[in-house]
Amino acid sequence: MNYIINIETSTKVCGVSLCKNGKLMDQIESKEGNSHAANLAPFIDSLIKRNSIKYNELSAIAISKGPGSYTGLRIGTSTAKGLCFALDIPLIAVNTLESMAAHARNIYKEDFSGIFRPMIDARRMEVYSQAFDLKLNSLDEVKAIVVDEDSFRAELDSSVVLFFGDGAEKCMEIINHKNAIYFNQAEASALGMVELSYSKFQKQEFEDVAYFEPFYLKEFIAAVSKVKGLR
Repeated sequence: MNYIINIETSTKVCGVSLCKNGKLMDQIESKEGNSHAANLAPFIDSLIKRNSIKYNELSAIAISKGPGSYTGLRIGTSTAKGLCFALDIPLIAVNTLESMAAHARNIYKEDFSGIFRPMIDARRMEVYSQAFDLKLNSLDEVKAIVVDEDSFRAELDSSVVLFFGDGAEKCMEIINHKNAIYFNQAEASALGMVELSYSKFQKQEFEDVAYFEPFYLKEFIAAVSKVKGLR
């Protein structure tokens, strides 16, 4: 049996799923925000215990690699690396936007033959996004996009586009096109990682545990605190 723990911490969602041979066994998820440091390790431990397996039975750890929140990605990555080192098992990295597209494809129940356009909020009017077809083939590169009324016009003029993720709300406010569909039920989730991580496991597409870094897309810039005594 191949057991894989999937970790999603790239957005406000803190999620963990456990799969066996590419099939979902169990999952825990919180959307509270800023809860990753407190919840991640207990979530993993809970999944292990309530499914009656042992840590040394795990075959790999998969991490949602980004883009996304700098802090969330650091917490997820450090936890995943710690488990991989301790258990001497491989690390798998999954494109967060691709896993979002996989999740949307699994739960969107309407007939759909267009473009999946997952979006992660990157603050202000900017989003991280990438387009995928029905087979999850990428149609462009991961980009940080400033949303305006002309964004994605070429896609929308030629195909139906499903917008989803916590960044899609920005498009909903300013992009009104007959081919735009907004779906608010597909955020970043460890559920979308299950098939992707198992496929990488079968192909032995593993990361170097010592040197792996999340995909931030943009450099982290720390703001100077305005609170007296915290500068």
